[in-house]
Amino acid sequence: MCCQKCRIQRCNAEYVASFSPSGGLQEEVLPDGDYCIALRAYSLCTRRTAHGCRGDLVYHSAVFRIKELFAQHNCSSDGPTSSAKAPSTSKPPVVDVCNYESRVLALGPAAQQKKYGHCGLFGDPHLRTFRDEFQTCRVEGAWPLIHNRYLSVQVTNVPVVEGSSATATNKITVIFKSYHDCTEQKVYQATTEDLPSAFQDGTRSGGKGESLWIVEGSGGLGIRQVKIHARYLGTSIIVRQVGRYLTFAIRMPEDLAEENGGLQLCLHGCPRSEVIKAHVLNRQQSLRPPRLGGWYGEDDGGELQPGLSPHVDMLERATTKCREMLQVEDVYFQSCVFDLLTTGDPEFSMAAYGALEDLKALPPSTLKQSSPRTPHTYSRGTIVIPSVFTALVLMLLLN
Repeated sequence: MCCQKCRIQRCNAEYVASFSPSGGLQEEVLPDGDYCIALRAYSLCTRRTAHGCRGDLVYHSAVFRIKELFAQHNCSSDGPTSSAKAPSTSKPPVVDVCNYESRVLALGPAAQQKKYGHCGLFGDPHLRTFRDEFQTCRVEGAWPLIHNRYLSVQVTNVPVVEGSSATATNKITVIFKSYHDCTEQKVYQATTEDLPSAFQDGTRSGGKGESLWIVEGSGGLGIRQVKIHARYLGTSIIVRQVGRYLTFAIRMPEDLAEENGGLQLCLHGCPRSEVIKAHVLNRQQSLRPPRLGGWYGEDDGGELQPGLSPHVDMLERATTKCREMLQVEDVYFQSCVFDLLTTGDPEFSMAAYGALEDLKALPPSTLKQSSPRTPHTYSRGTIVIPSVFTALVLMLLLN
């Protein structure tokens, strides 16, 4: 008994076969009584294999979903576990333990409720959390974006302009933790000097088949990017190099992303003390122009338009620059303007463009995906950006 094998995959297959006589993944509508019988049989099977499944992700996911389904369908745990229905002669679907979607679809109705979350960190830096909250934060130094038993992501942010509290990412470390036969532990690390297309051990894949692999490509407009696909986690990552800094984006199943608590910027956002807040300023108050150089500085050589103060002229130039790539004035456009005003670096306009492209480029799924939404108000002290003018106000507050 000490070496009992985990047989959760057989339980999953038998459960699917009980309501899918064709052996496919299409659900057959069962009467409530028959469905509860199938569910009780599924639960019994998981209990019998529990001893050999300690620490198995598939097993614990199945047990959790069974409890939810009992409640949703008002099924009692007491009762028959078999019916007079003739057993199917077709083979149950083969479940690939190193394919997240295959494992989830084997749960049947539970698959319809699975969602993916998106998290992105870019620019100065701007954070889009798994919960679709948008923040602009300071977060200088090393910070965890994600930390659970399957995956850890840490970023390091450094000051962008001397005398300002604005920061940007110059180092990203991703650790894929060992998981069954799907992959051994793999570490990927990118810096502004090096965007490798391999893990630290020199390999470009992990485990068997296509459980984990890296591909290098162009993100458009001359931006270098690396994509990492972890099929066994249903997760995709994009790391881009934009000028002197890096951007990060991830698409991950919500049930995996939300498993652990603790400090995780992608899950809970930035700490309140690190969030840049918008303040209402008196219109009669004198606003000093920001300390910027380069693009807005001495080399411009042109005179300001009549009646425009220096910071208003900068705002117009930044707005024009961002409109070259971002036609819709959403939070990505406003982040672009904010970054240009804060840094004076035209390459920074590419960070918001890249982040928006990441949202579009991450691969689709046969499962339901969360629809991205652009919130107008945010919780926990996050910034509100009603107009491009607010980006200027925030930039002034940073100096």
